[in-house]
Amino acid sequence: MRPEQPPAPAGPPPQVRLAGVSVALQGLAAVVFAVLLALRAGSADLPVDFVLGESAYFAVIGLALVAVGVGLVTGRRWARTPAIVTQLLLLPVVYSLIGPSRQLVLGIGTGVLVVATFLLLISERSRGWSMGLDLPDAPGR
Repeated sequence: MRPEQPPAPAGPPPQVRLAGVSVALQGLAAVVFAVLLALRAGSADLPVDFVLGESAYFAVIGLALVAVGVGLVTGRRWARTPAIVTQLLLLPVVYSLIGPSRQLVLGIGTGVLVVATFLLLISERSRGWSMGLDLPDAPGR
């Protein structure tokens, strides 16, 4: 007679998957910005190598964010913390867009996306999932 296998976890909760899509889109936006910045490097007032270096920086950050977003969508628990930190780091960007830059529509839209993603990532189900409380051998099961 074979012992019964405990059921495998069903994957990340919907909040985590939705937050993963949002983080991946933020990463894609950074990659698009990097490409556009590199294409305009010749018309900048700064030396071309400075602009290309900045473009490479945004590309690396964008690709890392895409990886974090894909990690969340596919159920990688490690991806939740860098996604939360990223949302917190984007809050000053939102402030800058709304305040000093006076780009209200872009700032409010970005702010809604950042805050919504942050709230999805810190929800009770997301926290429980990240701690492995959905696993069959989790304490309290």
